[in-house]
Amino acid sequence: MLPQIRYTKAADGTHIAFWDVGEGPPLVYLPATPLSHVQLEWEMPACRRWYEALIAAGHRLIRYDARGTGLSDRESTDYSLDAQCGDLQAVIEAAGLETCTLFASGDSGMVAVRWTVEHPEQVDHVALWCSWASRSRISSTPQTKTLRALIDQDWTIYTETAARVLLGWADDDTARQFAAFFRECTSPEVLRASVPAVYEWDVTELLARLRCPVLVMQRDDMPAVPTDVSRELARVIPDARLVLLDGRSPLPFQEDTSSLLTALSEFLGVGAPPASYGRRFGAPVTILFTDMQGSTALTQRLGDERAQEVLHTHNRIVREALAAHGGREVKHTGDGLMTSFPSASRALECAVMIQQRIAAYVEEHPDVELAVRVGLNAGEPVAEAGDYFGTSVQLAARICEMAGPGEVLVAGVVRDLAAGKGFLFADRGETVPRGFEDSVHVYQVRW
Repeated sequence: MLPQIRYTKAADGTHIAFWDVGEGPPLVYLPATPLSHVQLEWEMPACRRWYEALIAAGHRLIRYDARGTGLSDRESTDYSLDAQCGDLQAVIEAAGLETCTLFASGDSGMVAVRWTVEHPEQVDHVALWCSWASRSRISSTPQTKTLRALIDQDWTIYTETAARVLLGWADDDTARQFAAFFRECTSPEVLRASVPAVYEWDVTELLARLRCPVLVMQRDDMPAVPTDVSRELARVIPDARLVLLDGRSPLPFQEDTSSLLTALSEFLGVGAPPASYGRRFGAPVTILFTDMQGSTALTQRLGDERAQEVLHTHNRIVREALAAHGGREVKHTGDGLMTSFPSASRALECAVMIQQRIAAYVEEHPDVELAVRVGLNAGEPVAEAGDYFGTSVQLAARICEMAGPGEVLVAGVVRDLAAGKGFLFADRGETVPRGFEDSVHVYQVRW
């Protein structure tokens, strides 16, 4: 059922459409102008599933249309950054929020940065998705210049070209469908009035003044926005986290959505995404186990307190790697962690980072005895109450047992899923894991 759409009025009289659904800490979802339509987005199955997953993860979700887009007023003449921040202010006041988290993408990232710097007491976290600090940083690309010229020539050709060039879609039917959605979101008149103003936006000087936790996210193969843009944001914003995901689409509800949702949920600490969410898209789950080598003997040598410190170091390194690669901690296993990923390549990247960082830590602290083995398998486990069960999970645990100190071992299915991603594997041959009747082909990852 479509959420109830409400209206609030900005300081200059512009009416702003929004809806407010769910319970929990409020998450204000800024519009990705000009692609914003609070009604039609809910009617798009993939987009609705994305919103429903955010709500199910424990958020009160507030979504609004920017002026000139969707169901908000189309007659505005003021598209300045001040005006856009005023629209956000009006929505926050109408929703009665004292504090909130902001989720912003594209140009709206600049609105989120500006508003957070001016209202630091009202923002708990900021999540920036495929965003930038200055419009001129990306508006000088050949693709953007070509698209801007098409606004005045042919509105249909402009929107269809935008779908193909900016979103990286080669499928004609998908591009046409998205172009039709684009034409419902705004008009050529609004773009002619707003584009010159938006191209002047620049919040670069404000980045260093952000004091709340900030998560910077982007897909790593976007045609129009290089990853350097997100890396620059994360480098300048104090203590910002950077997460790069596989894919090309700037739309959060396309491609590997589960990894994005997991990274966001872990950053906000509200709750894990629904265990079934990733499986709606037909993707296998990759299970990764870590295990501290000789933890019992380690406790006997170091004593309980010192051994616990080593365990905490292991947990910190693993959790940092999970956050960087969109993984989810499923549970603690005593001497290690069980984790899950919707992407085999991200799980492998996480495993490599874990071993590299543990090796670096031991080199810096030669008195610390810390060695970890890692095992991975992929399949379709049974999801229940945020946990995973079944043969694929058991096999991942057994492969972890086979690994030696500092090794990463994977089942053949993981190697196959990550084919062509640049990983180096050494063939360890066929083996029959403990408790299994059939053999499995195992590979060692060269990290």
